[in-house]
Amino acid sequence: MTEDFNNIASFCIGGLLHFRTLKAIGHENAKKITLKTAPESNLSNSQPPQALSHTSYSTVAIVLHWFLGLSIFAMFALGVYMHELPFSPERLKLYNYHKWAGICFLFLTVLRLLWRFTHRPPALPAAIEQVMPTWQTRIYHATHHVMYLLFFAVPLLGWAYSSAAGFPIVLFGVLPLPDLLTVDKEFAKLIKELHEVSAIALMALALLHIAAALKHQFIDKDNLVSRMLPKRH
Repeated sequence: MTEDFNNIASFCIGGLLHFRTLKAIGHENAKKITLKTAPESNLSNSQPPQALSHTSYSTVAIVLHWFLGLSIFAMFALGVYMHELPFSPERLKLYNYHKWAGICFLFLTVLRLLWRFTHRPPALPAAIEQVMPTWQTRIYHATHHVMYLLFFAVPLLGWAYSSAAGFPIVLFGVLPLPDLLTVDKEFAKLIKELHEVSAIALMALALLHIAAALKHQFIDKDNLVSRMLPKRH
């Protein structure tokens, strides 16, 4: 009986030692696997998403974009301010400044469009376009097209209004510009309204453009705005 008990005890102790040995080996293997895979995991986490690396616009396109963008807000603010002024030499002077700025804006818009035709802008990154809802993509393209249309319509309507109202434009006070229309006071009132409505529409689209850029930068965090920022050397 004693001999059987000793055999059973030896068997149990041997099995327990064998189990602990297997467990220790399992821990060692787990450590090796962890040590082997940890650097790879950290490396993949340290790499920025593919959407964070985009092709930038050219320097000329970036300069024209920001200059024209700031000009929209400056001319709109000036237009609202001078519209409320009583008739005076100060108001006439501001109207001339507004007209000159509008003509320069029109010229730079033509330059920007020519540059865009001859220097193809970078496409919307595929990684971003794939995750954007269809309606956002459509608004993205539609907004750009309508803004370019208004870039021409707003200053041309202003020029036409000035001509129909009988106030020719003399650029910088030295270069007379041709009248787009003959003098017609009644028609001038209609053109003035169209000029104001189109200017408000352009301002609204500019604000929408800014809101979309802020969304991409701070909510989506896809760094899309970096395409229109100066390159860092």
